[in-house]
Amino acid sequence: MFKHAAVAATLVFSIPIAWSQQAAASDDACAKLANLSLPTAKIVSAQMVPAGAFTPPGGGQLTPEQKALYGGLPTFCRVTLMDTPVADSAIPIEVWMPAKGWNGKFRGQGNGGFAGQTDFVGLAVAVMQGYASGGTDTGHPDTGLNPNWALGHPEKVIDFGYRAVHEMTVKSKAVVEAYYAKPAGHNYFVSCSDGGREALMEAQRFPADYDGIVAGAPANYWTHLLTNALYNTQALLLDPANYISAAKIPAIQAAALAACDSADGVTDGVIGDPRNCHFKPETMVCKDAETNQCLTTKQAHSLEVLYAGGRDSKGRLIFPGYLPGSEDGPAGWIPWITGPAPEQSAMNGFALGYFKDFVYEKADWDYKKADMDDAIKTAMEKTAHALDATDPNLKPFLAHGGKLILYHGWNDPAISALNTVSYYDELRKATGVKEADAAVRLFMIPGMQHCGLGPGASIFDQWGMPQTAFPDDAQHDIFLALENWVEKGEAPDHMVAAKLDALGPSAHVLMTRPMCAYPQVAKYKGSGDTNDAANFTCASEPK
Repeated sequence: MFKHAAVAATLVFSIPIAWSQQAAASDDACAKLANLSLPTAKIVSAQMVPAGAFTPPGGGQLTPEQKALYGGLPTFCRVTLMDTPVADSAIPIEVWMPAKGWNGKFRGQGNGGFAGQTDFVGLAVAVMQGYASGGTDTGHPDTGLNPNWALGHPEKVIDFGYRAVHEMTVKSKAVVEAYYAKPAGHNYFVSCSDGGREALMEAQRFPADYDGIVAGAPANYWTHLLTNALYNTQALLLDPANYISAAKIPAIQAAALAACDSADGVTDGVIGDPRNCHFKPETMVCKDAETNQCLTTKQAHSLEVLYAGGRDSKGRLIFPGYLPGSEDGPAGWIPWITGPAPEQSAMNGFALGYFKDFVYEKADWDYKKADMDDAIKTAMEKTAHALDATDPNLKPFLAHGGKLILYHGWNDPAISALNTVSYYDELRKATGVKEADAAVRLFMIPGMQHCGLGPGASIFDQWGMPQTAFPDDAQHDIFLALENWVEKGEAPDHMVAAKLDALGPSAHVLMTRPMCAYPQVAKYKGSGDTNDAANFTCASEPK
């Protein structure tokens, strides 16, 4: 559940800096912010950073892409704050504001995983594009998949859950207004994974914070998502014979594609809507000696469990299962679900960290002894209020003109895409179909994995920067689509996504496909290059 900031940094070299020259502020105006009084927060520093001079704190080694990004920054006013809204809460906040050419807008940055890091890449990209921007690590240092900062610290769990991003937003907007002597004209938040959960939390709990929000692959049903991770961990590992090794993942994907790839009219290594794929793992059971091209009976059952989703003792679904067709690849099932070896997957790490430190608060908690019914009950009682962003009623957010774009890759190996479809359906019912259809869009992307990547066309500027390999406009850039919707009333009913041969300025487009507003899907017209989006149309699937 990460935001892919490091990957996004590789795409930054050729960002066109086209600022509107609406606002400029002096070194003195920046320095004076050191005396700004804000409720519960103290200004730690306020200084102008010369062009190309920023170095992230911490002293870590920068990649060449990060060096190029930070080296290309214009002069900006950097303000750091420490916010302490309650006891045992210490939320560092970064606010960056271009010294010249502010476009009059504010962009909030989100987080991934268990947070713990401020998104300096996102801040840098925003400033290069003329935005004022704010970010936070949500009140704790990065500890990877070992969130021991939560152990015995309920206020820090609340900060991570919803308070820190809201505090960052409120304090950042106040700093921006003080610096430029006027508030931002529009406020936006765009993020993915845990950042998608943060995005929905903002829309649900703090509807006045932002005018436009993009929530990608949201981990919004956190309690059930990670209980399902525990369920799957037990299903794969309690009996060593159940474990599916990394060597078998390519064969699983090949079998799923053989069963379902052509159902959408195009055989291209991508299943258009994998909900319509009825691939049966039992068809892979070894007929003779076991090889990496087949599964044992127990492994086939494990695969069925992963596709089906976990259930409690009464048969109730805990969280939807994963969808077939994109199990392989560097961002597929091996890093996320099965791991290169037992107990080495991200799913395993998230489950153990969450239940050990958030739920049971026992450093020696053992997943092998966990009872699933007690796990989900305790998780809900202890953390649902702080962590779950599942309220489908967005009427308050829409009442002030708010616009929301959701997106999710059908083949996400971290968070089942079916969860986002379910939330969208509930949102339309609770908010009102007419109201929701006027202000909310969902884009489901075939062949896309977690927040991007995968075998499908999965690049549409979801990482916050224009691409160099295809046009920089609202048809190809989900953030520009959001801005056009908020500021010009142009609803994004379809967009175009691309598959690239690499990341970076030398990338070439291998394929483009329409991104259709759900429930429509991309349908091949029957002639022309299947790698060209122009030969597809958005259409409703037959009932």
